[in-house]
Amino acid sequence: MRVGIIGSGTMGSGIAQVAATAGCTVKIYDTKQEALDKSKASLEKVLARLIVKGRIDATEKLRIQGNISYVNNLKDLGDSNLTIEAIVENLAIKQKVFSELETYVADDCIIASNTSSLSIASIAASLQKPERCVGIHFFNPAPLMKLVEVIPAIQTSQEVLEKATQTISDWKKVVAVAKDTPGFIVNRVARPFYGEALRIYEEGVADFATIDNAMKTVGKFRMGPFELMDFIGNDVNYTVTETVFTAFYFDPRYKPSLTQKRFSEAGYLGRKSGKGYYNYDENGRVISSTVEKSHNSELAQTIFDRVLVMLINEAADALFLNIASAEDIDSAMTKGVNYPKGLLAWADEKGIAWCVDKLDAMYNEYHEDRYRCSPLLRKMNREGKFFF
Repeated sequence: MRVGIIGSGTMGSGIAQVAATAGCTVKIYDTKQEALDKSKASLEKVLARLIVKGRIDATEKLRIQGNISYVNNLKDLGDSNLTIEAIVENLAIKQKVFSELETYVADDCIIASNTSSLSIASIAASLQKPERCVGIHFFNPAPLMKLVEVIPAIQTSQEVLEKATQTISDWKKVVAVAKDTPGFIVNRVARPFYGEALRIYEEGVADFATIDNAMKTVGKFRMGPFELMDFIGNDVNYTVTETVFTAFYFDPRYKPSLTQKRFSEAGYLGRKSGKGYYNYDENGRVISSTVEKSHNSELAQTIFDRVLVMLINEAADALFLNIASAEDIDSAMTKGVNYPKGLLAWADEKGIAWCVDKLDAMYNEYHEDRYRCSPLLRKMNREGKFFF
């Protein structure tokens, strides 16, 4: 298969590595030669590290590198069977690129976007043959993260969906098929991990480190929400939250946090700026003197339960609205963002009644729509059902 990658940044380069490793002939396109040179040098470093770790040998390194070429003319992608765009999250720019690309590629070339939150239907609308367009959303770093969300637009043909799904499976990735709704699966379901943690902080219940510590010690999450927001970048994470909130017609469940907005406005972006919810040294490590946390086990349990039940509620609502299957929702969260358990499986473990009672208690306390219980959870509770 001949694969064209539009954009030579971290994501585009990572997707190219995945495709080349799977034996595809890959062309990476970028308008800037320096960006292409950086992508090539980055791949050299990545593959050299894999040799040191014993994951590949020198022959395999040369094979992967030989499968990738670097071009700065969009016409050079004209012989592609599949193109994947991985550029800035701007609908107008993506539409412009797709419209031009279509004039160069064959009628049966699949044109895909790696967007994490934009409408695939809107992107597809820029094409003369919108049925060839599909969302193929990798997670960063693409070579390591097992999950790929495949998102058909309402225009996408069944044949294109099946080809895209089979291709990504052949690349040794786990596919989760998602409906074309804001945030798809992961970026929709994960919103409470950040949003409820920020709300807990804003209420003065606990500081950043205490909340992070609760999620790691009680919930066994690899990173706490504030650590993760600092890692992603407060500007990036806030923008995704704002995009999802707007796209859902300002549903209170996705309301952004003023705390995160102010941190972003102040330039406190996290690791990349040296300061976020924590302070960082020049190597991106947290300066320990800036971290204080409570070791109150009861408080930690309260924090964890509150964030977890909001995550479960979001996952249940995604299932209720047919965003994806229960299996794909749980797979997406464990393989896309490394959650320790699938949220629907976690709901079964905690008990559906526990989930409903927790949500109802918060709704009764706050009378805010963000705490409304998913109709699916309430129905399952009445009928005594479990997700699995």
